[in-house]
Amino acid sequence: MVETRHQTRLLTLLRDEGPMSRVELGERLELPRARVSAEVIRLAEVGLVETAGPSASRGGRRSTLVRLGGALRVLSVDVGATSVGVALTDASCEVLAHTIEDCDVRQGPHGVLKRVAELAEGIRHESPGRLIGVGIGLPGPVSFAEGMAVAPPIMPGWDRFSVRDHLGGLLGCPVTVDNDVNSMALGERHAGVARSTDDLVFVKIGTGIGCGIVLGGKVYRGVAGTAGDIGHIRLDDYGPTCSCGEVGCLEAYFSGAALARDGLTLARSGRSTFLAEVVAERGAITAQDVGRAAAAGDFGAVNLIRDGGRRLGQVVASLVSFVNPGMVVIGGGVAQLGHQLLAEIRSSVYRRSLPLATGNLPIVLSELGDTAGVIGAAWSATDRAFTLSS
Repeated sequence: MVETRHQTRLLTLLRDEGPMSRVELGERLELPRARVSAEVIRLAEVGLVETAGPSASRGGRRSTLVRLGGALRVLSVDVGATSVGVALTDASCEVLAHTIEDCDVRQGPHGVLKRVAELAEGIRHESPGRLIGVGIGLPGPVSFAEGMAVAPPIMPGWDRFSVRDHLGGLLGCPVTVDNDVNSMALGERHAGVARSTDDLVFVKIGTGIGCGIVLGGKVYRGVAGTAGDIGHIRLDDYGPTCSCGEVGCLEAYFSGAALARDGLTLARSGRSTFLAEVVAERGAITAQDVGRAAAAGDFGAVNLIRDGGRRLGQVVASLVSFVNPGMVVIGGGVAQLGHQLLAEIRSSVYRRSLPLATGNLPIVLSELGDTAGVIGAAWSATDRAFTLSS
């Protein structure tokens, strides 16, 4: 058990910080050099680590660097409400290949996961290697310990379906299942704009709204895995009906689905010429159409974004006061509305939260976009794989 713990820490350190000499590993792990050498030999024998040339000189003879095995591979999956992304990474979670396609999560788990397995089979040929784990993010409440979604509002047929066991059977390796927003928060924490920020809040605005909370460098999931479910915080007892069945939720006011609904209303009422032309051409409105209308200066669309940003800012301000994060990152498809949306969120947060909490608080847009979720899912998968493999 002690050996396993040391090996897991060694593998995690190499993933997080790159190749190191045995001397550096010993210093960071607080282990004698002989013990580090023995652990490295054991891990090299099973292909988890390998040598990587000489280290920088520290005086005297130069040490040999140790790195994670170059043939190790991780599959990472980001299931959204209307799309699915599959990526192949190395053991350091660097993306080697990535593909995204439209996919309706309402098809149910069998259809979606079958397609995931097909995409995974295709993408593995782009960079062959030894698959050590799979990470998958789902757009709904997830029991992290059980590896399944629990009563997800927009995922009919997924309730308590064992995604971990089913996908593990299809792909033949350990699977880690998490909420998609938690995966995106991890991705930003380790490879994005929030790199090395130990305490952060990540807000995803897509078909729905969710929040990933990272405290002390680790995702905070709560007792049942539902921490960060801000989309269903009620703002008004007499507001619009939400997908969860309640009324007045944040998600019912401002999300991809809500923007599309309100944009259609603008078009039909004649208050947006731009959107009326879109409806005449296609018969429907998307959140992206509202964004394009706002960028073109359409008054009604601009007001939709401002009102939504203000409402979201109210909720984020409460999070800032409660959690006191070092950074707030805004991501997801609707975040592509850009700085007009960001300005409204910032204004609400800075106005409503205590100056001590917001004095040095960056509120920024995600830099990773579609890759945030797959990087974060890969991070969770390697955590599990290193524990099981050691």
